[in-house]
Amino acid sequence: MSMKQSVDEPTLESLPIEPRLAEIRAAMAAHPRALLVAEPGAGKTTRVPLALLEADWCRGQRLLLLEPRRVAARLAAGHMAASLGEKVGQTVGYRMRGESRVGPATRLEVVTQGVLTRMLQDDPLLEGVAGVIFDEFHERSLEADLGLALTLDTQSVRDDLRLLVMSATLDVASLTATLGEATPVIDCEGRQFPVTTHHRPARPRDDAVRHQATVVAEALASNGGDALVILPGVGEIRRLARALCERFPDVAVHELHGRLPLDAQRRALTADPDGRRRVVLATAIAESSVTVPGVRIVIDAGRERLPVFQPRTGLTRLETRRVNRASADQRRGRAGRQGPGACYRLWAEEQPLSPDREPEIRQADLAPLAFELARWGITEPRSLTWITPPPSGALAAGRELLRGLGMLDDGHRLTALGRACARWPTHPRLAVMLERAGDLDARGLACGLAALLEGRGADDERDLAAALERRIANPGEDPAWRHDAKRLSERMGCRLAAPSLEPLGELLALAWPERIAQRLAPGRFRLAGGGQGTLPESHPLAHAELLVAVALDGEGGGGRIFRAAALDEARLTALHPEAGQWRDRLEWSEERGRLVGERRRGLGAVVLERRPLEALPPEAAQRALLEAVRRRGLPFDAATEQLRARIALLRRELGDAWPDWSDEALLDGLDTWLGPYLAGLSRLGEVEALPFARILRDGLAGGQSARLDALAPTHLTVPSGSRIALDYRHETPVLAVKLQEVFGWQAAPRLVDGRVAPLLHLLSPARRPLQVTADLASFWANGYPEVRKDMRGRYPKHPWPEDPWSAEATARTKRRG
Repeated sequence: MSMKQSVDEPTLESLPIEPRLAEIRAAMAAHPRALLVAEPGAGKTTRVPLALLEADWCRGQRLLLLEPRRVAARLAAGHMAASLGEKVGQTVGYRMRGESRVGPATRLEVVTQGVLTRMLQDDPLLEGVAGVIFDEFHERSLEADLGLALTLDTQSVRDDLRLLVMSATLDVASLTATLGEATPVIDCEGRQFPVTTHHRPARPRDDAVRHQATVVAEALASNGGDALVILPGVGEIRRLARALCERFPDVAVHELHGRLPLDAQRRALTADPDGRRRVVLATAIAESSVTVPGVRIVIDAGRERLPVFQPRTGLTRLETRRVNRASADQRRGRAGRQGPGACYRLWAEEQPLSPDREPEIRQADLAPLAFELARWGITEPRSLTWITPPPSGALAAGRELLRGLGMLDDGHRLTALGRACARWPTHPRLAVMLERAGDLDARGLACGLAALLEGRGADDERDLAAALERRIANPGEDPAWRHDAKRLSERMGCRLAAPSLEPLGELLALAWPERIAQRLAPGRFRLAGGGQGTLPESHPLAHAELLVAVALDGEGGGGRIFRAAALDEARLTALHPEAGQWRDRLEWSEERGRLVGERRRGLGAVVLERRPLEALPPEAAQRALLEAVRRRGLPFDAATEQLRARIALLRRELGDAWPDWSDEALLDGLDTWLGPYLAGLSRLGEVEALPFARILRDGLAGGQSARLDALAPTHLTVPSGSRIALDYRHETPVLAVKLQEVFGWQAAPRLVDGRVAPLLHLLSPARRPLQVTADLASFWANGYPEVRKDMRGRYPKHPWPEDPWSAEATARTKRRG
């Protein structure tokens, strides 16, 4: 195959966005908000911001362009600066965490999404900023959703601030509902050449890397141009890169992902100086925004790796999922940006894909969002305008974490520690660690540790102590870590080098207090926040009494611990003084069927010491019994269930004056109606023996108890003189009675002041159903003759008169002659 190529780059005039620029400028001049739906390859990222820069509403002020990824931000800034004949940092610059290329003349700043949030927090009015442009908004990152909500809030007090939302695909209906129905929507087709799609699924036992390399070989042999291979993660990229370098020594193989240094990213995005064909191995970073010049082939593994937060465990788990249909189509389109291309999909054509990407706000750790809302002064998220509101469960979990870290009070407002932590551009956990590191005389170590834990290589490091020692001793080994650690140490005002790694466990315990873990058995640990974690028994920490589990696989009931550090008891109690305080604890023992009390000191589920409790505090015993009832369910007998059903009927027919005695309502109000009757009790058997029907009836409002028996009586007297019980546990109350006992009845008495007719279950002498009816007169006229014909021979000792209206009702058999 030929490994040489030449690629014709398009001119600006050929970009599809060019004819739409005047319309975009007019829309932004007349409206504070606009939507731009432009297909891939249209040129929206680099042409629209420059076109708006000279608008009257923007003169003398800056524009902000938000990009979802660092690589895309650098590339967009560089491209726009080059189109002006300038260097980055003059008219066009970029700003991202830990890196900035802006100058006094910069009027267009390309920023990553987290930077916008910090700019808004530092200056809620965005003074000097004329407009904010959200690019690739369809990716629906958490930071983009938050940035849009805060920008809209700023717009409510700054009516001159412009907002433009751009994407290749947008849910226009949801966005216009959020931004306003009058928001103009501009559509623009992309520059898309024909792309031939091939499906190359692996066989069940195929090695993934070998299969991918085989498809790369086929694609290069059958098509011209460079190849872009999209894989879920860095590990997959590195394994395929090694295989391709061995197989194709005359092909330039490049990696493209966020962990790479800037120079390596630039090499991946430029033609090979020796004219060789290129194979660029990228994560989803290449799905949108970034155009890789020369690419005519896309090989899509069809997978993406996403962090998914689990509110139940409080842990985030990286999950590898099938890509959605919209993303797969975006990836495919990369092959047709500069000419006809080919896309090789490594899955079967019939494989179903979900249509769209789930917004990150629905599956992410919301602790950072909760922190930013508190900084913004928001205690009720609904006071902001959201496209997708934050899920209440995940937000509550995030707030609970911040309270545990000491950053929020019970009213969701920042504490003094929370306000101090705002200076750290990190996850709230690490911000607390950095802010409190001075108490441990470990500021330099904390900076290096934070850079490692949030860094792009942290996932590969199991032994944190060894990883830090190696980097501190040889700073050139990991330039990205060195850059981030130095930035934090400069903000801290300390030297990066750490004299000792001894405080490592303490630092981690500041950031992950709920993941302090106690050994139950070699390699098995109980976490302070609940759940368990495991290590191989051969692991050096498998026999540690206490450790801090920094990274687990997300399975709270028994997740594997991937990174941890040892912690001793004295340091734990010094960090968390509450761990040294004795507390009374009552637990329900299913085995014993009663409450068990003891005094404990520890942190959460980590118990450092315990002693038996001689006497059970009455209030605590009551709370524990109520919790046992909530967990097991209401222990009602048949009589109590009948009473509840009678009340439910009256509530349905007569309204809310009658109480709600549903399971949900009674469990919610358990403390009020049941709590007073638990004094002196300690066993669940004693609770189950309580007279629940009387307890509930005693709680009825004045006069309702007497009216209950009149409106919904427990029994009805039938013509035979028998009192027959009604069964209210059905939608319509049921009266089950032998047919002979209701001779002479035209209809059964109605209930609830005549509103409800009971349903009659007419029984044979053997008490088997003969007929179910609510219309007794119709049964006598139409159904009874057939029943009489069938039953009189079967039960000759019982009366079966021809005329049931005039016959005497009886509960007995015929008299003997």
